[in-house]
Amino acid sequence: MDSLTVLDSVLQQAHVVQVSSVSGVGTVRGIRVDLSDSAESVQFRTAMAVESLPGFRCMCLGDVRFEVFDREGGRLAVVVLHHGATLRWGQWESDAVLVDGRIVRAWLDGHGMPDPLRRFQADRQRAEESAEQERSWLAAMPAGLEETADRILDLSRTGSRPSPELLTELTDRLHLTFPDSVERVLALLDWYGSGSGRYSGYPVHESVPGELLGRVPVADILAALADPRAEETHDAGALRHLLGWKTRPRQKRDVAGLPEPLRARLLALARRSGDSDKQRRAEQRLAPPRA
Repeated sequence: MDSLTVLDSVLQQAHVVQVSSVSGVGTVRGIRVDLSDSAESVQFRTAMAVESLPGFRCMCLGDVRFEVFDREGGRLAVVVLHHGATLRWGQWESDAVLVDGRIVRAWLDGHGMPDPLRRFQADRQRAEESAEQERSWLAAMPAGLEETADRILDLSRTGSRPSPELLTELTDRLHLTFPDSVERVLALLDWYGSGSGRYSGYPVHESVPGELLGRVPVADILAALADPRAEETHDAGALRHLLGWKTRPRQKRDVAGLPEPLRARLLALARRSGDSDKQRRAEQRLAPPRA
């Protein structure tokens, strides 16, 4: 029998399916669906139809467990849904890709288990946001570094930190493209202020401009921020760099030495950002002491 149709042959014998959350977390503890009605059985089998066994296995435990029973109460199969798109079953060596994950998510939602659909929609939104942040970050990459983009993005895929050799190469490329130190620092600040802009939990590749700024004398950063060409995007990069965790060898001293007009400018930007983490950090490090 074709490995892609063997599950359907089992489901044809199903009388009841017990559906529950793998984690036990959700607004619905579990549902029991009677499959003795032929229309209900067809809907369920359509939702569980698979199109390929690509050979991969998801590393997580999955989201939804389907326990299928025959008319006498004997358990026929236990199948687990992963990320609203693949199924895991003990008869397969790998996870199977659903023909259309939307159907099983809609089936669950229609039978009183909306959480998988909500999680999928939230995951998709986060993925779209991450993709947009990556596009923004790449668009802000300084000229002369384009050939290194794939290597830098690979840092997030592998979870690796940028090597000293990579940072040295990037520094050399920046000096060639931007001989003027002010232009060079402005390019780095603009780059670091793009992407997610977060202080933690950001993709590893976004740390690269911060690492490069950490090698720049603070006097050069101040000169760039004092330049008439400095805009809010550059201030955003400066905030992220100066308020991050251990971003400079003498970070506390460097922040303490910021000129008062610049300190007030950065604090105002943080206050209107709507980012509670940024606001908290700025209040702690940039706000004048209370009398």
